[in-house]
Amino acid sequence: MASNRRDFLRNTLLGTGMLATGLAGQAAVISNESGSAKNDRKHQQQFNMSGYAAPKLDKVRIGFVGLGMRGPGAVERMSYIEGVEIVALCDQYEDRVEKCQKTLEKQGLPRARSYSGSKDAWKQMCENPDIDLIYITTPWGWHTPMAVYAMEHGKHAATEVPAAITIDQCWQLVETSERTRKHCMMLENCCYDFFELLTLNMARQGFFGDIVHGEGAYIHNLRDLNFSKTGYAEMWRLKENQHRNGNLYPTHGLGPICQVMNINRGDRMEYLTSMSSNDFQMATIAKELASKDSFFNEFATDHYRGNMNTTTVRTANGRTIMIQHDVTSTRPYSRIHLVSGTKGVASKYPDPRVATSHEWSNPEEMKKLEEQYTPEIVKRIGQMAKKVGGHGGMDFMMDWRLIDCLRNGLPLDQNVYDAALWSAIAPLSEKSVANRSNSVDVPDFTNGAWKTNAPVELTLKGGGTTGVKELKKADSEKQLKI
Repeated sequence: MASNRRDFLRNTLLGTGMLATGLAGQAAVISNESGSAKNDRKHQQQFNMSGYAAPKLDKVRIGFVGLGMRGPGAVERMSYIEGVEIVALCDQYEDRVEKCQKTLEKQGLPRARSYSGSKDAWKQMCENPDIDLIYITTPWGWHTPMAVYAMEHGKHAATEVPAAITIDQCWQLVETSERTRKHCMMLENCCYDFFELLTLNMARQGFFGDIVHGEGAYIHNLRDLNFSKTGYAEMWRLKENQHRNGNLYPTHGLGPICQVMNINRGDRMEYLTSMSSNDFQMATIAKELASKDSFFNEFATDHYRGNMNTTTVRTANGRTIMIQHDVTSTRPYSRIHLVSGTKGVASKYPDPRVATSHEWSNPEEMKKLEEQYTPEIVKRIGQMAKKVGGHGGMDFMMDWRLIDCLRNGLPLDQNVYDAALWSAIAPLSEKSVANRSNSVDVPDFTNGAWKTNAPVELTLKGGGTTGVKELKKADSEKQLKI
């Protein structure tokens, strides 16, 4: 027990950036260690969190930490969901907390308790006994230490992606969730986008036949944002790109494909290989900026991840997955989302389409397929989700589903094994890239339970009872109520 306690404290101190170098630099140090981490760690499952239904919470009391880019939107979305009480707001910058307090005021809700003024304020919030769920929207390096600390103090944890940046952190999440029997959900919103849910239901109904191959990606030009002084706090995301080379952000494209293939629930990833191109742009941009502004001197190096990373995975059942990452090149946004089976194929970008022969579906055929295969959650909450917003509605659908599961005592669609596995692709890809794209074994975070774990439940059986408050939007659209 003493050894476990020391390990916990050591990992927490590393993750929270308590050293003088700061969080972003600390995250870079941790991530660099991942290349030499062993993937053959033995784990005796303490309790299977797949299919676990925590005791019902009639009211879900939430504390939010990280109110920069993603946090304010999450606070607003949750303010519309019945059965939610926003009791705490935390950020090291007080002005961000106050901005979210005004959001609550606009919604006619009471002020939440404020935690700010230091990088450790979140610990006090996690120690508050009047909170059920800690909702984490901070830079990547904070995700694991905050989620672990929350679970250690009796809270469920929901964290933005990725949930971890090293294999050790992935195991730490799994072991803490199993031991405390507290949920640890990674907030992979793309699993709740409309076409992804449609193809998941199509797969469940046998439309594609046997699933053979899937593709996902995060192709999103973030050059300007990464180099913006007013973008990511303390330039943390640029530092991630500067010190790591691999698929740094795999989960948006990967999560929906894993659900289609029942990964962790009937199949598992066995090994991967990963290859990165050279960096053709980041170092050049950094040096040009540094020639005009000394602020960028620390970024004027040649050590940037390659523009394009392609990672391929083989599963125990012989399926293959391709995941790509490119946040620099000049090309249209895409998550690909391609599902290929023995009877049919679907692809989302540039336009949603399906094929069962040599021709892609036309718009009329797509409309019929949507009518036939739209899952129950979209029929129930889809229109409201579009009105509330958040990446077209998928963010709200994710939040609503999380709260509805907690209030009705249902298993979550994404559990800690998904959070660990999907996040693990980043450090594993770094290891493969650093070793001339040699294959790397993927840990089985379920300890063999994947063979019997049930697939994600697409129906709202036992749930669907959580209502949504009237929207207070300036466009005065007709409001919906469920």
